[in-house]
Amino acid sequence: MAVFVLRRLAAGIVLVFVVATLTFCLLSMSGTDVARNIVGENATAEQASAKAAQLGLDRPLPERYWDWISHAVRGDLGTSWFSQTPVAQSIVDTVPITLSFVVVGLALSAVISIVLGSIAAVRGGPLDRVIQTFSSLGTAVPSFLIALVLAVVFAVQLRLLPATGFIPFAQSPSGWIESVTLPAIALAVGATAATTAQVRGSMRDVLQTDYIRTLRSRGLGERSLILKHALRNSLPPSLTVLSLQFIGLLGGAVIIEKIFGLPGIGSLANSSATQGDLPLVLGVVVVMVLMIVLVNLLVDIAYGWLNPKVRVS
Repeated sequence: MAVFVLRRLAAGIVLVFVVATLTFCLLSMSGTDVARNIVGENATAEQASAKAAQLGLDRPLPERYWDWISHAVRGDLGTSWFSQTPVAQSIVDTVPITLSFVVVGLALSAVISIVLGSIAAVRGGPLDRVIQTFSSLGTAVPSFLIALVLAVVFAVQLRLLPATGFIPFAQSPSGWIESVTLPAIALAVGATAATTAQVRGSMRDVLQTDYIRTLRSRGLGERSLILKHALRNSLPPSLTVLSLQFIGLLGGAVIIEKIFGLPGIGSLANSSATQGDLPLVLGVVVVMVLMIVLVNLLVDIAYGWLNPKVRVS
């Protein structure tokens, strides 16, 4: 298992390096006059040139890249060109906000999809068709529309939950729950729909295998058969879908944060990319890729635990 984890970790580190390098090169060659954006349109050409020299934009690309990567591997992601705030501090302030509703949404999606998918596969009939219809609708309806409906109904009309803002868990656990509930549900609907379909399909395939028929013929209880054997063997493909859903939820966080007024990393990525704030964009990209690598690593470990053959593949 240790070798299995190390291989996955090494592949993740290479991925982070490649993505960061490509991002640096693409942004550096985008043609955006960052120095002009910082000093303003009314500044003189000499002032814009001085700012570009201060930021190191007059140096060759390989030299600038080496300067950034040599600091990044030591944990120094630089300083924002616009706000003069350390990139690491900006990320520390925003990541917990995004992860709060993304992780809650993913957890809700995992639990609900396993329950609904298993019921659809085992029960069949009209209930199966209802769950399949829900899956189709949930996949088709965009998350921002669901978020708007939730905000109007539960925040504006019923006043049960706040429409905007974020309260840290350390400040108020109940306030934290209230502030992440609507964003998490908005993200979870689409993820639940897609994962439910995967769980249902995997469960139906497992229930039709010979060893399940053998266990049933030997008198094993249906509850034990489903929970201990069929469910465990049908989960690995669903874990893969959940890891992909995590990536999708991070991408969808940008719009959700705008709707609910959450100052998360999605909003930070959007504003920094619009301004051309290279250090901040690179820091956000590196952290988001690291989060994706970590989630995929955890999924691979769970996959290896559920299916020992994967450990040596």
